Amino acid sequence: MEFAIIKKPIKENFNETGTEEEFAVVSEHFLYLKELLKKNILIIAGPELNAKFGFSVIETKSEDEARKIMENDPVVKKGIMSAKLYPFRVSLLRGRD
Repeated sequence: MEFAIIKKPIKENFNETGTEEEFAVVSEHFLYLKELLKKNILIIAGPELNAKFGFSVIETKSEDEARKIMENDPVVKKGIMSAKLYPFRVSLLRGRD
């Protein structure tokens, strides 16, 4: 099963208003995503260039597993970003289709 996750910074203009500690958590978030990629869970991830939201697609066995992955992301766990989970289907993928 595939799921899209949309994460949004809690703070307005996060790139300008984020603290050093919050940016350290964003670095943890990046490492978390790299680990999911290594485990073949993460399909794609990236931020909107003005830091209004981040988007990722993961593949898991269940919605519960996907929700746990989303909730354990450091930026979500530490209240830097809100997150929403959506059932998703990757219909076309460069290099695969």
